[in-house]
Amino acid sequence: MAATDLENLNASNDADNVVGAVQSFLGSLPEQHRLQSAIDEGRQIAAIVAPLGLPQDLLAAVHVYPLYREKLLSSKSIQNKPLSDISRLIIGLEQLNQFSLPDDWQPGEALAVQQSEALRKMLLAVVSDVRLVLVRIAEQLFRLRQAKTAARETQQALALEAREIYASLANRLGVWQLKWELEDLAFRYLDPDTYLEIARALKEKRTEREGYLDEVQTTLRRELSEQGIEATISGRPKHIYSIWRKMQRKDRGMESLYDIRAVRILVNDIGACYAALGVVHNLWSYIPGEFDDYIANPKENNYQSLHTAVLGPAGKTLEVQIRSHDMHRHAELGVAAHWRYKEGGGAPAAFDQKIQFLRQLLEPTDDGADLLDQIRDDFFEDRVYAVSPKGDVVELPARATPLDFAYHVHTQVGHRCRGAKVNGRIVPLTYHIENGDQVEIITGSQPRPSRDWLSPKLGYLAGARARAKVRNWFRQQDRDQHQRQGREVLDRELARLGVKDMATDRIAKQLKLKDTESLCVALGAGDLTSASIATALQNLRGTEMPGRIRARRPARQKGSQPESVAVSGIGDLMCNFARCCRPVPPEPIVGYITQGRGVSIHRQDCGNFLGLNRRYPERIVEIAWGKQDAGVYPVDLTLHAFDRSGLIRDITSVLADDHANVIDLKSHTDKKSMQVVMAISIEISDLPTLSTAITRLEQIPNVVSVRRSG
Repeated sequence: MAATDLENLNASNDADNVVGAVQSFLGSLPEQHRLQSAIDEGRQIAAIVAPLGLPQDLLAAVHVYPLYREKLLSSKSIQNKPLSDISRLIIGLEQLNQFSLPDDWQPGEALAVQQSEALRKMLLAVVSDVRLVLVRIAEQLFRLRQAKTAARETQQALALEAREIYASLANRLGVWQLKWELEDLAFRYLDPDTYLEIARALKEKRTEREGYLDEVQTTLRRELSEQGIEATISGRPKHIYSIWRKMQRKDRGMESLYDIRAVRILVNDIGACYAALGVVHNLWSYIPGEFDDYIANPKENNYQSLHTAVLGPAGKTLEVQIRSHDMHRHAELGVAAHWRYKEGGGAPAAFDQKIQFLRQLLEPTDDGADLLDQIRDDFFEDRVYAVSPKGDVVELPARATPLDFAYHVHTQVGHRCRGAKVNGRIVPLTYHIENGDQVEIITGSQPRPSRDWLSPKLGYLAGARARAKVRNWFRQQDRDQHQRQGREVLDRELARLGVKDMATDRIAKQLKLKDTESLCVALGAGDLTSASIATALQNLRGTEMPGRIRARRPARQKGSQPESVAVSGIGDLMCNFARCCRPVPPEPIVGYITQGRGVSIHRQDCGNFLGLNRRYPERIVEIAWGKQDAGVYPVDLTLHAFDRSGLIRDITSVLADDHANVIDLKSHTDKKSMQVVMAISIEISDLPTLSTAITRLEQIPNVVSVRRSG
């Protein structure tokens, strides 16, 4: 049925309220499949948002909105009674529907400008009327629920959008009951095997866990009652995605997590919260490091609660949450619990203060494709608060650095940043700002950003907004200058990695660029970091090399060929990696048959091998890397530095942080240059790890240069 056919339908407006009037109107519509499907969708979305306590006019608009979206109702028809009173809300919901992620989008990719602008519109709607965004979140949840029988590609596209945008938005707005279901359903579609594995594990021990929690609740009710504390106690429902996240974060199995067994205590006021905490800690020993006071220090979305983990009955770990009834209502409903709207009115002033950070995000940017990164980093993540020398409070993303602070103050302050003081003490630019830190930026006279600032691994910038400003600075430089600077970056990185015989066009094509010139321009402009070179070299082994490497195992017996290589045309010969050049995948390698020591494996550009090849060409054999397995490879580095106290400690600490195992370290002083020269032997897993380790070593004070030996 066309929209024009519905314009003449006009239900009586005698119902007691707007919802009743709208339901009466919908009941008068003809029995037609497409119509009834849209009506049913509106009812189900309304059922999702109804517990949030939204006003009647919005619930009525939710019922009608799917018909308007599907063009079953026209703009003219919603101006008639009984829809005229809610037409503004219906149109607002439709405007939000314009945003969706591309089907082939993956996390970490930039969005096209049109998607960025659509996301910007959605955020503008948050600023003007948060109720509409709550409905948009509920609509996404409805779609996920309906996707059980959809094609896998459709499920994953919906799940990805729900996880990356709407679950994070629900979290930021504090609407936990929507957040948990969005995350669990998205996880079910994106990683069904892991989801089912955790679900089965929970189900298998459900009876045992419920019996245990019944015992805990009985004990708590008795003890709290004896102390005169009125409390409601319940087992806390388990959410599969949060269990998986905690397993990943703490690197533990499911049974070792504290909140697999969990209870929640609801009391009347804040004083009773702390009194109940005392009862819990008197009953059972609490686990150090597992207590969080979110009442004294609320989360960014105003979540408040006491969290503690104890050794409960039978010595089993147990998590206990304690909060007041008001805190619980806010935890479940978020903004809907506190920011109610009068019909035709706007948000109260307090609401504007709560979401002031959104307005900052809506400022125009030079590159719309960076917006999604900014939203995810600057909107969804936790925040820290620093203080300027003038006493102004500056809000920054979690793990923000002095560089983030500088770019927040002004773009030119960031570009000219040379150093920083925190609480009067000079700190490195990679220092993580903590709440309450006073930050002072030291600037130079000329802008001089570094391309290293763009590398997430090096930790100079935590916020995508600041990284976008750095990228824009490099984009504005002359292309010829980009090419020259990029060539220097490329040559320096290849030299650091000891790569001498690699066609740079192959590296460019691996990074989906036309040729070496395009690669140099991208490096010079800051679109690629030097770490990309090592990653490309590592990936080349799967596309242009004969095979992939498997690391040597320390326990390999003599006389056997390592699984890391395959010797062409020769049987079971002992193979050894040459100490002179220490090959690492995916470097081209070649074998030399020694006298009595099997095959010695060299890099093809090794100076020693080139001499052997000229003298004994008949002993040269072809070598291919084998399949990759978890393992490490020895690499020799030469480091030049001016000596100081603690230098070796700093070097070994950096290498340990980068998962590079130090197996030998020798040093001597070069009397001519008065520098310490260190020969360091390390074990690394791949070339990107080596590249990062070298870069971080060069950042250590007094270190002059680091190069791969051989």
